[in-house]
Amino acid sequence: MNGQTTTDEIRDYDVVVVGGGAAGLAGAVMLARSRRSVLVIDAGEPRNAPAEGVHGFLSREGISPGDLLAAGRAEVRGYGGDVLDGRVVGAARNGRGFTVTLDDGRRVGSRRLLVATGLVDELPEIPGLRERWGRDVVHCPYCHGWEIRDRRIGILATGPTAVHHALLFRQLSPDVTLFTHTEPRPEGEEARRLAARGVTIVEGEVGSLEIAGDRLTEVRLRGNQHHGGHVVPVDALAVAPRFAARADLLAGLGLPTEPHPLGPALGESVPADPTGRTAVPGVWVAGNVTNLMAQVIGAAAAGAQAGAMINADLVEEDAERAVSADAARAGSR
Repeated sequence: MNGQTTTDEIRDYDVVVVGGGAAGLAGAVMLARSRRSVLVIDAGEPRNAPAEGVHGFLSREGISPGDLLAAGRAEVRGYGGDVLDGRVVGAARNGRGFTVTLDDGRRVGSRRLLVATGLVDELPEIPGLRERWGRDVVHCPYCHGWEIRDRRIGILATGPTAVHHALLFRQLSPDVTLFTHTEPRPEGEEARRLAARGVTIVEGEVGSLEIAGDRLTEVRLRGNQHHGGHVVPVDALAVAPRFAARADLLAGLGLPTEPHPLGPALGESVPADPTGRTAVPGVWVAGNVTNLMAQVIGAAAAGAQAGAMINADLVEEDAERAVSADAARAGSR
């Protein structure tokens, strides 16, 4: 079945891909090109929706997130795959593979699952921060750094990687300020490294972000006996959020998330081998649901690799079934 899937057309597939971002669509293209029946189900909540463009993606530099996904959907359909707008709320193993349930009660069967549901950025509750997320409040120097180069960049300390974060952005601008916020002031070697690179340290909890027109202008500190809530001019603020994998579906299949190797404060993801194969037979993962640090191009590459490995797994199963069928026919003669 080619083209847009309608509510009356849901059926059994070789593979259901849950999540239609870069990872899921790349995996679906690989599978569809291998002449597998594949359905992508996407809830329409891309993590990078607030960003103006995708960066670091060779040949697609600066493309809007929406345009990239639209092109990916068109490629899936062009090879005979199906794409469905919908939200998956459950998956269960059946005799043939899996049954996937949508929030409107519809069900679809599949022999294999590729889960590419991504992650959620858990942001500090600071007034003004969420509204500017993906614009002049950013997290990744490789995704957004060039766009804020040579500007006044603030770094909001939210965990153990704050100093590393500050040094990464110092590569992009000579004017970098580290706000300790709720973290202790860097000391020892960390403090010496920041001082040597000219990074200013401002102690105190950040109370809010000041916006003028359509741009960030200042960070306002929460007032106390040491400082009266003074403001520090900035043009951009880098924040390292906590990364929470969208993995409820996998937990229902007996595959819980695991804390990041550097600690639970950074987030949790779904464990898998380098090809995306999980500990649950028949289930693969790709993209940010398993690799919290993957950029768009890395997620797409992981999705393509997972798609190829799923096809190879199905090829083995198809061969075994054919051998069994031949033996059954021979035995009935």
